[in-house]
Amino acid sequence: MRNKFTTLISTAVPLPIENIDTDQIIPARFLKATTREGFGENLFRDWRYEKDGTPKQEFVMNSPIYSGEILIAGKNFGCGSSREHAAWAIDGAGFRAVVSSFFADIFRNNALNNGLLPVTVSEEMLQAIFSAVNENPATEIKINLEEQTIEIVGSNKRESFEIAPYKKQCLMNGYDDVDYLVSIRQEIEEFEKTR
Repeated sequence: MRNKFTTLISTAVPLPIENIDTDQIIPARFLKATTREGFGENLFRDWRYEKDGTPKQEFVMNSPIYSGEILIAGKNFGCGSSREHAAWAIDGAGFRAVVSSFFADIFRNNALNNGLLPVTVSEEMLQAIFSAVNENPATEIKINLEEQTIEIVGSNKRESFEIAPYKKQCLMNGYDDVDYLVSIRQEIEEFEKTR
């Protein structure tokens, strides 16, 4: 069982770069592990750190100004290879949601399968969020999964987003696919009796 996702209110980390691919999210040299542990420290590794491991001060995740459980990213986030490790790294770094105006399909599915919520917003809403967070890093973003809405707290900027009903149910209950099947075990057993 994972943490349930119902409503998230958090500050955000802005990364206004388009076409961020999975190799930039988690470089291939870190893919040898078979469990989820330790990937968060290598999220955006080549952007976050010098070759000697010194943090790059100019990278947003190293800034003391920005923090939170929501990553705001440019259009076409998660393109490239199909590595599930990208979702593991984002989750492992403490993010519960990623907001962008477009996600690569495979990344979106990997994120949902791993308890990370990808929220697709209009380009206008994405730019409004970037502006609000850049102007005031203490700006909070509210994501209400039950209502499928995202808003900039304290403003009139609010938008609906789409999510598959099955994945929504899994996130709200903290289920992965196996947990979901266990949750409907009695219905499955009843169905089997009729076969």
